[in-house]
Amino acid sequence: MNENNKPGIEIQLDEQVAQGNYCNLAIIAHSTSEFIVDFATMLPGLPKARVKSRIVLTPEHAKRLLLSLQENINRYESNVGKINIPTKVVDPFGHKGNA
Repeated sequence: MNENNKPGIEIQLDEQVAQGNYCNLAIIAHSTSEFIVDFATMLPGLPKARVKSRIVLTPEHAKRLLLSLQENINRYESNVGKINIPTKVVDPFGHKGNA
């Protein structure tokens, strides 16, 4: 089959899901069979981060996600400019430290 004849995947995006969630923290854990990624929001002055979404992936899909993110970050930086990550981080509770 050539490129033009590949069957497409139809993706349904519900209105509520399409609105998305703002998250500024990701917590990643893994076992031998899966990776768990919790996306959370941490707000200044609040003692707890609230998990907005949990994604469970197989190790293979976790690696595919890593490679896809890297490819997209490379494209972004080629078009927009380098994404700078500060080396000094101030946590929302006021503790100073290094990343």
